[in-house]
Amino acid sequence: MKKTILITGCSSGFGRDSAIALAKRGHHIIATTRTEESAQELAAFAKQKNLDIETFKLDITQDADRQKIANYDIDVLLNNAGTGESGSLAEIPLEKIRHDFEVNVFGSIALAQLALKKMMAKDRGTVLFVSSLAGRIAMPFLGSYSMTKFALCGGVDVLRKEIYRVTKNVHIALIEPGAYHTGFNQRNVAKQYKWMDETSYFSDIKDVLKKDEEQYFQQMEIKSTKSMVDKIVQACEAKNPKLRYVAPWWQGLGVQIMRIFGK
Repeated sequence: MKKTILITGCSSGFGRDSAIALAKRGHHIIATTRTEESAQELAAFAKQKNLDIETFKLDITQDADRQKIANYDIDVLLNNAGTGESGSLAEIPLEKIRHDFEVNVFGSIALAQLALKKMMAKDRGTVLFVSSLAGRIAMPFLGSYSMTKFALCGGVDVLRKEIYRVTKNVHIALIEPGAYHTGFNQRNVAKQYKWMDETSYFSDIKDVLKKDEEQYFQQMEIKSTKSMVDKIVQACEAKNPKLRYVAPWWQGLGVQIMRIFGK
């Protein structure tokens, strides 16, 4: 059945790839981006490829932008927009942590509350939140980002249970990607080196940290987003979505094993 699906954070990565994949499957896609420039670029691409994709600017931290979704009858909201800061929690500026929470947690919850007003009234709909496996196993020097995803995982689990006390026709679910080569990870880890100076506790091992991070992502990142996009498509189209959609499967399994052993 054709659905109207609104996706945030569509300028690149999972948001853009999911918008294209879902449009190709016949859904009407409202693909939003943080900037007007990105929205126009995506609109031009969609027109060229003859895809049913509508675009506009939606910065989820801005209430005026969030209110724009009231103009639409949405079947699925995919809360994909996110950001990330890096650096040790021992010294990262607090405003950077606050910004991560404003985008990844408060902005996403605020948008979900707006979408749920219509979904609850018509007793139908799905709200999906893109979290991360970093929200189940903490990663050193990505504490700010990981904390927001831990918070989102807990909040979404709670919200799902709360909504199901009222109706089984409105669904809440998590999308939990592992490491994919979208460029997000590299942009994230690079941020700490812009503010870390010789006064940092870690200044003497800065080069070691950079090398370790580069090696980790070279070993772990999946080059294609297809396996995660396939899961997102499943979640969007599911009649009764499950709580978690994880990819790649082997990274998800690794997280489960680590948690069993108390990691």
